[in-house]
Amino acid sequence: MASVSYTQVGPYPTKAIDGGFREDELRRFTALEPIDTHTHIYKSDPVFFEMLRKLHLHTLDIVDVSDNGNAERKDLTKENNDVFEVARESSGHVSVCTTFDPYLISQPGFTEAAIHQLDESFARGAIAVKVWKNVGMEVKDSKGNYILPDNSLLEPIYRDIEFHHKTLVTHVGDPNTAWAAPNPSATDFSYFKNNPQWYMYNIKDAPPKQKILDARDHLLEMNPDLRMVGAHLGSMEADIDQVARHFDRYPNFTVDLAGRMPYLMLLPREKAIAFITKYQDRLLYGTDNTIYPETEVSTWVFRAEDSYANDWRFLATDQTVEYGGRRLRGLALPNSVVKKIYHDNAVKWIPGIADQ
Repeated sequence: MASVSYTQVGPYPTKAIDGGFREDELRRFTALEPIDTHTHIYKSDPVFFEMLRKLHLHTLDIVDVSDNGNAERKDLTKENNDVFEVARESSGHVSVCTTFDPYLISQPGFTEAAIHQLDESFARGAIAVKVWKNVGMEVKDSKGNYILPDNSLLEPIYRDIEFHHKTLVTHVGDPNTAWAAPNPSATDFSYFKNNPQWYMYNIKDAPPKQKILDARDHLLEMNPDLRMVGAHLGSMEADIDQVARHFDRYPNFTVDLAGRMPYLMLLPREKAIAFITKYQDRLLYGTDNTIYPETEVSTWVFRAEDSYANDWRFLATDQTVEYGGRRLRGLALPNSVVKKIYHDNAVKWIPGIADQ
């Protein structure tokens, strides 16, 4: 089974060069009581739960609704129930991030129905809500206009999330390649070749990426007390300075690293260390690891442990890791910083994620 590119939401995590944790490494990793703030697990499996226990790992299991891709994501009710089942069977290791169905936005009573559905999920234990990239990149209103993250019909939903003291997770845009002319040498070119529905360059009237990010920023400005986690380095992965400016401007904004670790790995080492050190309170570890109902979990777990080990080595040690044929020296961050990235920041920004 081939590894997936970091832009892809796939069932098999990328394989690490040095394999899983050695015994001494596992002790250091589990001592962090690590939290993966970005997963999509749609299948209860004892092999997966055993991995969580072994790694002392808590995860946020995120619900997305998509008319594209895997059938599991087409039915909000089923997906929501599947994720809550995973949480129930996990012995406290998995928390739920729910969502609403943006494809229904043109139907009468959409906002009220979405709020009702979210409140039911909160009553069942959901601790966060996801807005996915189809808001901005796909969903349109009845007049054919793209729905952006700051659409007025969504604002009461954001206020309800804040009222219930939950966290909003936003994935509002894919990497810049989605808007660029075809470039077979781009690392993520194959993803958009295989998923043309997300290749904005070829889609007439698709909004520019910056317009979508500006709408996300407007959302932040309108809701200064709403906690927001910008998934995938806040969809600003190609410009770490832009991420820094957002941290300086929006105190209610943080980002996860899910699926975008290579962007940190390929930065000049000293720049990566300086950025992480300065903003050590605003970075949450995540992977985007996914298990669909058809996934062979025993194989998946083997690759997942390798991936967790590789990420930890890059952040916590000066060992050499490999990405894209390049051998890269780890950052050897202080343990206090590593613990914030893996645990403390998640507890602060997503309350309830490790309560059990």
